[in-house]
Amino acid sequence: QVQLVVSGGGSVQAGGSLRLSCEASGRTLTDYFIGWFRQAAGKEREFVGTISLSSGNTYIADSVKGRFTISRANAIYLQMHSLKPEDTAIYTCAAMRGGNRDYDVWSQGAQVTVSS
Repeated sequence: QVQLVVSGGGSVQAGGSLRLSCEASGRTLTDYFIGWFRQAAGKEREFVGTISLSSGNTYIADSVKGRFTISRANAIYLQMHSLKPEDTAIYTCAAMRGGNRDYDVWSQGAQVTVSS
């Protein structure tokens, strides 16, 4: 059973940076994708980006491209730069096994608040 835990949320002023970490446990995830999502108050959940744990390839949504990056080391990281107030949201990570169509394991949320 895969479990995901997100850490690193917090508050920052516009233009600042934050890094979120997604730590996985329960099994080896070499053939998985880890996606990052966010949901702002009153809005639908938005896909932020994903990383293939087998290849390291990443895909970043246009809305955050150039500001956000995803990497992997001891955990999976979402590095956020040049943060804007509209980046304020609850961020989660999720796991999808290669070949599947849906993310089916989700972390708890981490609040990111960007003040102007």
